[in-house]
Amino acid sequence: MLDVVTTGESPGSASPDPGRSSPIFEVRDLAIGFGDREDILRNVSMEVAKGEFVVLLGPSGCGKTTLLNLAAGLLTPRSGYVRFAGQEIKGVNTNVGYMTQEDTLLPWQSVQANVALPLKLRRVPKAEIAARVRRYLDLLDLTHAANLFPSQLSGGMRRRALLARSMIYEPMLLLMDEPFAALDAQMRHQLHRELLSTVKRLGQTVMFVTHDISEAAKLADRVLIIGGGPPGGIVEEIRVPFGDDRDLDTLRFSEEYARVERQLNEGLIRARTSARALVATKESQP
Repeated sequence: MLDVVTTGESPGSASPDPGRSSPIFEVRDLAIGFGDREDILRNVSMEVAKGEFVVLLGPSGCGKTTLLNLAAGLLTPRSGYVRFAGQEIKGVNTNVGYMTQEDTLLPWQSVQANVALPLKLRRVPKAEIAARVRRYLDLLDLTHAANLFPSQLSGGMRRRALLARSMIYEPMLLLMDEPFAALDAQMRHQLHRELLSTVKRLGQTVMFVTHDISEAAKLADRVLIIGGGPPGGIVEEIRVPFGDDRDLDTLRFSEEYARVERQLNEGLIRARTSARALVATKESQP
């Protein structure tokens, strides 16, 4: 029988399985906010190890995307430190791929030209670009669409093209900010299967933001529940022990999967409850 594991770590900290390698991404005692406003996140410590699929789950505005932007080097913390591959992040981090909800395919370029763009910007030799484009189009079932333009693609094909472009330069860490939120349930399930198959085949490390409990349960090795603010933090860490060979078509109908969903839902309720309690306390103060 599989069990969901909730770590015994104190709120605000999270760490990978002790058997995994040293962290690719590491945050310690983080506080971050914007302008003269209160911190969005405070006292946050977390790690992401090579090969992990870590999902950040929480209500809107709790700081999930802020953590992705810190990994990308787009934000600077007020205190604490943020490290990537053992080095403090200073400026834009070109060792990550970033896939958002937005459709950023260039409409005047073919699928293969869009996918090749990051390699061209890095001045990779033409022969290597052609070989890598063929590989990633094949991995994501887009070979037949190589010469089509974005306007000729279905929503799912556009998402696969964006995923191929985010992965083709083989970043150490792939950041994904609700990349499938606009798709219907059937297409989202299909892309979940393709995403897991591709990242596990390549050994890709992923940080994935979602509001969707079901999506988190299907994809994650670990789920970090963010909330309790502002300022917010890591309210709970849940290890999801379904393994790399999970079959999403059967997993979602199992009792083990239902138990994972229930525990994630309970964690979200606790995150929202603590946030409401904090707001009430502040409003009661003179």
